[in-house]
Amino acid sequence: MDYKETLNLPETDFPMRGNLPQREPETLKKWEAFELDRKIGAAGQGLPPYILHDGPPYANGHTHIGHALNKILKDIVLKSRRMQGFYAPYVPGWDCHGLPIELMVDKQLGSKKKEMTKSQIRKECRTYAQQWVDIQSAEFRRLGVLGDWEHPYLTMHPAYEAATARELARFAERGGLYKGKKPVHWCSSCVTALAEAEVEYADHTSPSIYVKFPFTGELPEELATLAGKPLFFVIWTTTPWTIPANLGICLNADLPYVAVETGGEVLVFAEGLHLQVLKTLGIDDFRVLATFDASLFEKKTCRHPLYERDSLIMLGGHVTLEAGTGCVHTAPGHGQDDYQVGLRYGLEIYNPVDDYGRFRQDVELFGGMKIDEGNGAVNDKLREVGALLKETKVSHSYPHCWRCKKPIIFRATEQWFISMDANDLRKKALEHINDVEWIPRWGRERIHGMIEKRPDWCVSRQRTWGVPITVFYCEKCGEALADGRIMHHVADLFTASGSDLWYEKEAAELLPSGTVCGACGGETFTKEMDILDVWFDSGVSHAAVLEQRDNLSSPADLYLEGSDQHRGWFHSSLLAAVGTRGIAPYKAVLTHGFVVDGAGKKMSKSTGNVVAPEEVIKKFGAEILRLWVAAQDYRDDIRISPEILQRLSDAYRRIRNTARYILGNLHGFDPETESVPDDDLLEIDRWALSRLEELVGRVERSYNEYEFHVLYHAVHNFCSVDMSAFYLDVLKDRLYTAPTKSVARRSAQTAIYRILDALTRLVAPVLSFTADEIWESLPGKREENVHLARFPRFETSLLDVELEARYARILAVRSDVSKALELARNEKLIGHSLDARVLVEAPAGEWRQLLEKYRDELATLFIVSQVELSENLGESVAGEEVPGLKIRIEKAQGEKCERCWTYATSVGESSEHPTICHRCRPALT
Repeated sequence: MDYKETLNLPETDFPMRGNLPQREPETLKKWEAFELDRKIGAAGQGLPPYILHDGPPYANGHTHIGHALNKILKDIVLKSRRMQGFYAPYVPGWDCHGLPIELMVDKQLGSKKKEMTKSQIRKECRTYAQQWVDIQSAEFRRLGVLGDWEHPYLTMHPAYEAATARELARFAERGGLYKGKKPVHWCSSCVTALAEAEVEYADHTSPSIYVKFPFTGELPEELATLAGKPLFFVIWTTTPWTIPANLGICLNADLPYVAVETGGEVLVFAEGLHLQVLKTLGIDDFRVLATFDASLFEKKTCRHPLYERDSLIMLGGHVTLEAGTGCVHTAPGHGQDDYQVGLRYGLEIYNPVDDYGRFRQDVELFGGMKIDEGNGAVNDKLREVGALLKETKVSHSYPHCWRCKKPIIFRATEQWFISMDANDLRKKALEHINDVEWIPRWGRERIHGMIEKRPDWCVSRQRTWGVPITVFYCEKCGEALADGRIMHHVADLFTASGSDLWYEKEAAELLPSGTVCGACGGETFTKEMDILDVWFDSGVSHAAVLEQRDNLSSPADLYLEGSDQHRGWFHSSLLAAVGTRGIAPYKAVLTHGFVVDGAGKKMSKSTGNVVAPEEVIKKFGAEILRLWVAAQDYRDDIRISPEILQRLSDAYRRIRNTARYILGNLHGFDPETESVPDDDLLEIDRWALSRLEELVGRVERSYNEYEFHVLYHAVHNFCSVDMSAFYLDVLKDRLYTAPTKSVARRSAQTAIYRILDALTRLVAPVLSFTADEIWESLPGKREENVHLARFPRFETSLLDVELEARYARILAVRSDVSKALELARNEKLIGHSLDARVLVEAPAGEWRQLLEKYRDELATLFIVSQVELSENLGESVAGEEVPGLKIRIEKAQGEKCERCWTYATSVGESSEHPTICHRCRPALT
């Protein structure tokens, strides 16, 4: 007889063989044919909603590893919520307007652009954006992300553009929208204003100069002793090109100042900086003539070193002792603090620089120069007139454009702003931050500090591709018509035709009939040609998406993006919602870190350390990328490298092999008719189910708390330690040798079936492809797809703390026995562990009682042929896990059973089955 036929071995053509890169696309096609997305939506009807709102990635270029991290995290959250019994739709979105797309289209069009209308250029931008939406959509779907991919939200859709224009109208009718001239971040390369969120900081080397401004006013009486001496206020700046725009010098009223005589001149510095500055200037021969309060010089004047005009001496709290001289060069057209103090003292908001970063032609000495050239030219002229005390270089953090990566400038221009103070927007936003759960908690402090200190929101951009600012100007008097009612009227027109209408129609065609200027009664108007900041576009998505779709609602339960979005999407969304709705658009905000290489370094193409999602998928499959996301504590920066992915691939294989082994041993098992009741299960099977329940509870908590790395470690340890290293290893003997319909075998199959059923549900949000594959192979009736199923219920009745404690002690003994077996194997005493007879001397007391209780099961638990409990064991190996334990390994007694491979003295007793032990004979009858 071929005894192997009775061993119930796994089928040789059994699935679960890996090949993820090849099998995953097949699964995706199956999901599509099955209409899984639609069926998930239908299954969720009537359940409590859970709304995760998708922050729109930019529709420009292939997805990168950061995109993969973000989309997979969202997918894990939503799948887990669905399996917990929520209706959790996913509507993906894309940010489609803005400068990068316009620049790429400009590049493609070349000289042809000069012959095109703005409307034609915008259509090209729309086509370009749609191409990348389609590409990115396919790339996201390849990751196994489920959602309404056929109906995404796009910021360039007519309905979305109309909603954007409508939200701007709401700010206007509440008095929060205004036009003003003030310094804003300006990119001369991209020729547009930038929002705070569009500014990056990077190291930059700038010229550092110390300049003296001659005092021309009347000395205060308290400093009459300085009369007759040439007096100079010394400023320091790293932007020499702003010297032509200087209109004043600012001091701090709370700091003492000193007048220092050197070389026949008297120089003024803050007392706390004068020694440091004099050392920098190389001056060691000096004398302090006086110490005085800054207020003595308020509203007195110096003369500009290059022009015949005054520089007013003012007081401002922004002057500190951190750097410089304590006398701050003030150009109201080129700095926020300068602007604020200039307003207080009635200075002109003077900006001599044009949109392209050149001095205007009427600027004396420097007209037409680029400001980069202007730095050197200004320094040369200051040196020529004797005003330059020192010129050096300084490396410092400097603002750069987020798109072109070039240094930017502060420059006063006419822009549209949303006021942070009108309607108490700042105050209300800060209050509503406290209504939100911030994960991690430090997110609250970060966004609170940003809102608290931010200037008014500059929402205008000097480009073509975006939602126009729907404001008109009276041709007769130039008055701006930013009327909420009229802006709502235009927004209604956008609903059907989109915002291209603004460029295709004349002002009269867009305005309501009978519109007149409120200032002069004029009846003809022109259109504002600036567009809205793209952060306003995406920031109003709560209104354009959540409030517009029947299956969504606002505020969302969760916004989930990278930590940079505290100054981006989280920020603009909060201001947009509080400013028009008086409520935050989200109940909770979860942030993740940035992806870095294996050494923790930022990824860059030039360094060659970029890990592209498509390369990972090609080699390992998207499932390993999904496991990588779950395995990380994503709230910090997340490392990825080939080595990390290989380790995860090995871990995945252990999880997969656990499932594969269990499925192979469920062949022919019907869980509905052949399952063993809980009370009849063998003890070790009840132990395994108790361990499973602990896993269920831990995994459930990890999903609820968004701690997926806890889930990964729990599942991996369960599969590799509890299952593979012990339970399934011990179970082999029973599964392969017990009679097919025996209680012993059915008990084992009941336990492993329940374990795999629960495990498959638990990992489905993460290992979506693998769970699908297991689900198809599991016996029994169930939902059509694992992604339509629910998580296993946490069954406290299956938890057995006392049993687990007992087995923990048995496992400690087993560990010591395993080490002794390994020593015997190294000494060539045995080969396989079944070649061994183990003699054990347990320390008196509870350890001896425990082993006596399990005397008959010890050979099975240790996977040896025989175990004998002894006393006064002579030569032996001392236990490490169990102090006082002694172990001796001998060759097993008897002959090897051809069926179960254990040694037994009963082999040869049966003439009918002479090579089979007494334990296996009943299975053959």
